[in-house]
Amino acid sequence: MTGPASDTISFGPFTLAVRERLLLRQGTTVDLGGRAFDILATLAARSNEVISKRDLLANVWPDVTVEEGSLRFHMANLRKALGDGKDGARYIATLKGRGYCFVAPVSRSGGRNDARSEAAASYPQANLPSRLARMVGRTDDTAALSAELAAARFVTIVGTGGVGKTTVAVAAGHHVVDAFAGAVHFVDLGALNDPNLVAPTVASMLGLSLQSDDATSALITYLADKRILLILDTCEHVIDAAADLAARIFATAPQAHILATSREALQVEGEHVYKLAPLAYPPDDLEPTAAVAQAFPATELFLERAAASGARLDLDDSEAGVVAHICRKLDGVPLAIELAAGRVASYGLQTTATLLDERLALMWPGQRTAPPRQKTLQATLDWSFGLLSEFERLVLRRLAVFVGHFSIEAALAVITSPSIDEALIFSAIDSLVAKSMVAARPAGATMRYRLLDTTRAYALQFEVQDAELTELAARHATYCLRWLEDTGNEWPTLSSASQRSLHLAGLANVRGALDWCFGSNGDARLGIRLAAAAAPLFLSMSLLTECHRWSSRAIFALDDSMRRGREEMHLQAALGVSLMFTHGGRDAARVALNRSFSIAEQRSDALDQIQVLGPLQMFHLRTGDFRTALRYAERCTVIADALEDSVSTTLAHSLMGISLHLNGELGRAQTSLAAALRYGPRGQTTTNYLGFDGRILAGAILARTLWLQGHPDRAVERAQLTIKDAEILNHPLTLSIALVWAVSVFLWVGDLDRADEHIDRLFLRAEPHSLGPYLALGRGFKGELAIRRGDAEKGIESLQRSLAELHAAPYELLTTPLNVALVQGLAATGRLAEALALLDDTILSVEANGDLCYMPELLRVKGCLVLASVQSGADEAETYFRRSLEMSQDWGAWGWELRAAIDLATLLIDRRQHETARAHLQPRFERFVEGLDTADLKSAARLLATQS
Repeated sequence: MTGPASDTISFGPFTLAVRERLLLRQGTTVDLGGRAFDILATLAARSNEVISKRDLLANVWPDVTVEEGSLRFHMANLRKALGDGKDGARYIATLKGRGYCFVAPVSRSGGRNDARSEAAASYPQANLPSRLARMVGRTDDTAALSAELAAARFVTIVGTGGVGKTTVAVAAGHHVVDAFAGAVHFVDLGALNDPNLVAPTVASMLGLSLQSDDATSALITYLADKRILLILDTCEHVIDAAADLAARIFATAPQAHILATSREALQVEGEHVYKLAPLAYPPDDLEPTAAVAQAFPATELFLERAAASGARLDLDDSEAGVVAHICRKLDGVPLAIELAAGRVASYGLQTTATLLDERLALMWPGQRTAPPRQKTLQATLDWSFGLLSEFERLVLRRLAVFVGHFSIEAALAVITSPSIDEALIFSAIDSLVAKSMVAARPAGATMRYRLLDTTRAYALQFEVQDAELTELAARHATYCLRWLEDTGNEWPTLSSASQRSLHLAGLANVRGALDWCFGSNGDARLGIRLAAAAAPLFLSMSLLTECHRWSSRAIFALDDSMRRGREEMHLQAALGVSLMFTHGGRDAARVALNRSFSIAEQRSDALDQIQVLGPLQMFHLRTGDFRTALRYAERCTVIADALEDSVSTTLAHSLMGISLHLNGELGRAQTSLAAALRYGPRGQTTTNYLGFDGRILAGAILARTLWLQGHPDRAVERAQLTIKDAEILNHPLTLSIALVWAVSVFLWVGDLDRADEHIDRLFLRAEPHSLGPYLALGRGFKGELAIRRGDAEKGIESLQRSLAELHAAPYELLTTPLNVALVQGLAATGRLAEALALLDDTILSVEANGDLCYMPELLRVKGCLVLASVQSGADEAETYFRRSLEMSQDWGAWGWELRAAIDLATLLIDRRQHETARAHLQPRFERFVEGLDTADLKSAARLLATQS
């Protein structure tokens, strides 16, 4: 038989030592036949996988042909030895028509002992909630779900509200977590009220940064090759969006598994429905003795929850009948049972049953077409609400304004009024938690609260005076505004799902508040302030479409008294940035950013001006207006020098550095870039208004500057260090920026294999996050590689397609070097006229737009083209080479200078001017003290060697 990947497998009280062919139960040897041992070893090695009878027979009896009866015989002996099915123990599940599945949680040592820790590093966003310390009556469901999930990949748990779908889903996630090497992600959709946010919410919980409106496609791309389990919880209120997303993931990501929970099936291709039944309870025709009652999970749950609430029940046969009656009346729905059990400490068992009968009797008549479970849960909530004091009812109704989780501080801020002090609210919330009307869970050192979806919907159905609703919604929106202002500095540093989850819960409330503010009875002025405060959060978490939506809506709502104020300034800046990344460098983004800066200038707030100048400078860089970008960088530096703000100073140095670099002022560029790295604050970034980290940009541009200045080894070292820093930061857009600029360095030094490797890394990072310009750049780099490796036709095609995409965006930051590569490809295929025309257009563009750092290289390439295309063009070519040398020398661009010297020396040697050639090349070559293995220096060395 084929052995498992690990030497020792542990499950329940058992230890399976495969090499020693030994099964131990708490240290004692278990007698097990050889075939039964092989069956166990095969199943346990592939836990949570369905193994067909044919495969099992072939593995256990590889050399003989046996009937299935032999397998059933040994399987029965194995189950007997394990005690499978006794006292709730489940190890091996039989799937009719498919085979067997080992469903018990396992731990391994030996070959796979580090799989879980490695997965934790690969999936830092995995966020499976803790399982219940004890779960009543759901062991079989958990095991069956685990097996079904392994076989079908896509399972939806369907059942009524309160039946325990989420609890079972979390338990199943823990059951299979080792099979997925830790890559189990829980996504709570319950806080959403907009179906369009389903895919962005899943993406954000996975740590994806989206730069596109099409979040679904980005998710599918990311999941295409991932073995991962997504638990999509509470889908019913966004069912169309959840169903579409799940179906597309199932169809296009063959290793991705989906476990959904919903009150109804998603009804899409690939879905297997698992109907979660209520807990079993004693039937009417069974005499309900105490022993019988405690054998059913519904009554067992009732007794446990009643005891937990403080009730002292010494269950006898008569009380057992009452408990059984209550559980039957509640149809075994766990939530309803817990609510009823929580009343026993206050009212006693018999009175609780009487009240339950009275309230349910009022609700059931005339509703026979309604689902029975829904009738039962609705009646239980109505009854439970009736048991609350008037003040508790008031608090519960007011808490329903919160969407998802909230803190005690939030509750106090929203519910407190002149007639209600904080002490009363504390007491009421404690009571509501005790009565299971409000759920509570720890979050670090604090508690987070939440109304269950059914409870919140129930509370919202009660009529409340319009004045009270307006006051409550206004206090809720005001609290959200204060929360945004208080926590704003944290947003750029959030990376893990655990950090992000609390802010996403807060974001759900912000969305609800914004909806009210801009609704028919809302407060638009408050909404404007709220949208302005929320914009940095949307930008930090790459929710660019939402940023665009709320910023534009708030700007439209501005009245004359708020125009040209601080709120409009921030809203216009956010609108401009979101437009720039989602729709490219269009006029609307330019208008919004200019308007924002105009307001910032008028207000004379230096920090505000800095925060708008950064996006403005990046806008002009991306659109290819490098001279204007330099002017904005200069203004940014002047303002930053007057501030004592480390983030602003770092931003100014970074932006100044890239503009000076592109302008060919390499010495000043190095000074600015080194300052950005030296003074940049750790743990603080510019992502909340710039979209990426300024320090990483500084490091990437410094690497290019070092190469141009004649330090190729230091350039490569800096590029690699910048990539490492970006990976630690865990910000997808920032890492893509580091990779793009690093690839240009690797191409310059001639390390084509390293460039190829990092282009592939760029694709892997940019594609899942819909970073279109970076994907186009990657394809352009691949084209340059193809040309340099001898496949010019393929390279030309890739470059032309890439440049067309970049011009359309527009994204012009690196189109000049891509044009140079295309020129060289055209020349290599004999299309010299096309090459010269493109090169002349590129030179004119550089002179007009200001990315002058490429001019020496453009002049050198022009000399090479002239030399190749015109028979008497040697003199003209020499002129271009000498102009390239002079410009490089003036700028200190040793990298370009060496290339021009090589070409000039080659031309002079062809004219038999050997001494003159050596005089030009040798001193420039000897000036280099590093990088002797790079392409240009090796070419120079070979050329000098031929003249010795």
